[in-house]
Amino acid sequence: MMKLEHLNLVVRDLQRTLQFYQAAFPHWKVRGKGDGQWYGTFRQWLHFGDDYQYLTFNDNGTGENRNLASHRMGLAHFAFVTDNLKGVIDRLAKAGFKVDKIGAKATYRRNCYFIDPNGYEVEFVEYLSDVPAERNLYEAS
Repeated sequence: MMKLEHLNLVVRDLQRTLQFYQAAFPHWKVRGKGDGQWYGTFRQWLHFGDDYQYLTFNDNGTGENRNLASHRMGLAHFAFVTDNLKGVIDRLAKAGFKVDKIGAKATYRRNCYFIDPNGYEVEFVEYLSDVPAERNLYEAS
């Protein structure tokens, strides 16, 4: 079996980024942090997650993230499964972040998308069934 352990993201503002993800994942913690040179640029980094998966944030990012409405190469979005989508939306709203868009209507799942402080699109999905054929049903919109 294989599973994703972590994503490593370059960000502009470490604290603002951490604020977004702490609101989404209140049960996660900063696992470790440090600083150093990365390809000639000073950076601070931290690992935010639980004992099994995490996000790495590296500050001093420059420029803009790709235009999400374009067909340019790059990351389109990444997604997390939750058992309480409304709770995620409420926590992020309380921290000052709003839903960017609601996902397509589906019988067995609900989802929405946020744009994090660095321009990364983050999807949160709640499945309403444990049956794979239902969870993975792609209904016409």
